[in-house]
Amino acid sequence: MQIRFADQRPSGSFALALPAGSSDRANLSSLGDERAAVEAAARAQRFEGDAGAVAEAWIGGSTAQVRRLLLIGTGTASDGAMAEKLGGAATARLLTSGERSLVIDLGGTRFDADSAARLALGAAARAWRHDRYRTRLKDKQKPTLEEITIVGAPEGSEERWTSRYQPLLAGLSLTRELVAEPANIIYAESFVERVRKAAEGTGLVVEALGQAEMEKLGMGALLGVNQGSEREPRLLVMRWNGGTEGEAPLALIGKGVTFDTGGISIKPAAGMESMKWDMGGAGAVAGAMLAIARRKAKANVVGLCGLVENMPDGRAQRPGDVVTSMNGQTIEVINTDAEGRLVLADVMTYAQQTFRPRRMVDLATLTGAMLIALGHEHGGLFSNDDALAGELTAAGLETGDKLWRMPLGEAYDRLIDSPIADIKNVGPREAGSITAAQFLARFVEEGVEWAHLDIAGMVWSDKPGTTFDKGATGYGVRLLDRWVEQVAG
Repeated sequence: MQIRFADQRPSGSFALALPAGSSDRANLSSLGDERAAVEAAARAQRFEGDAGAVAEAWIGGSTAQVRRLLLIGTGTASDGAMAEKLGGAATARLLTSGERSLVIDLGGTRFDADSAARLALGAAARAWRHDRYRTRLKDKQKPTLEEITIVGAPEGSEERWTSRYQPLLAGLSLTRELVAEPANIIYAESFVERVRKAAEGTGLVVEALGQAEMEKLGMGALLGVNQGSEREPRLLVMRWNGGTEGEAPLALIGKGVTFDTGGISIKPAAGMESMKWDMGGAGAVAGAMLAIARRKAKANVVGLCGLVENMPDGRAQRPGDVVTSMNGQTIEVINTDAEGRLVLADVMTYAQQTFRPRRMVDLATLTGAMLIALGHEHGGLFSNDDALAGELTAAGLETGDKLWRMPLGEAYDRLIDSPIADIKNVGPREAGSITAAQFLARFVEEGVEWAHLDIAGMVWSDKPGTTFDKGATGYGVRLLDRWVEQVAG
């Protein structure tokens, strides 16, 4: 999708979109004599200007140039979230409509430069599709919209788009691509190569540890998850050094189970194909690191992803096995389908021992219990630090990647004591998301501010959203990028 900014509407053929509030529609004066007919058509479609609502009409019938006109509701707000909803609604309406060019005219509206740039983000993000394997699309199903021109935006809008939100779009697109790809295409090695290719020319340093290196480090928890797979695991490390030299970095950590059968504790067959996105946390970290690098953030950030495949075969770990983590804790594996926390445990230890981060945030599609608690509306937030939890919650509200804080406590922690090892990887059926977070908390070193985000219900959607179609949402990229901006630059 090509995004342009211009002072005036171009010549030639294009569809036209005009923002229209619940009450303030002064900008429709540009329609001249056709305004009354357009507003009548909007009333006939029960259009009241609600945010993201769309009414359609045709104008220019008395001339040689007939145009499709969209009125897109702005509601009563004038913030960036509304602007994104407007851009997303325009793209969703016209993406496969046959129109190739759209002009969104902001003349006479109250958009500031940041909101105009976020309109562009919403429009471009909503255009993302994963059609790589669809070879029999009918013409009416194929995208036609190629460019959007935003007219009448305030001074600075285009610079804000190119410097702040276009890099973010690149990160979102990478995450969606990684999450949407099937597990025979994206596995540990190919995940690393996709990220390496996307990072070319950005200054983002991309490295990876292989099986032998992780064995030397004693990563028995992570390696135990992968031992039933034919494919080797990887520990992906991405470093961005944009802050003060020598300053401790922020650490972003992602669970990257590229396919999760459940292992010996195998999942039901129905719906197992969706487990290709069990690497959604790693996908979000990779996309966020790309966005951070492309916008040249003034921060030191390290992103780490534990990339494995959880498969059942004669070598797979069994329920009841005991493994030793990198930091020396022994873990009784009660359920091999509680594998993500085993991966994260070793990656968190590696991050802390290697990079000494001042703050650490992990993201994982960790528990089905999180879906039961929060559905698809919020990711779960667990933290040992109130300030960090508040920052992440605020970043989520600003970006739309919403979070809801959940409790931690000693009573929950006792539920994962093992009778034969230091810890067991699952507790009772109750409070499953909390005991999973308590497991991870045992691998946080003293003095490290830490947050765990359980995003099981957020990385994939069975229905379209404001800035995404059905499928991979890109959840977590904007949240992490905004949090880094808030706290470090």
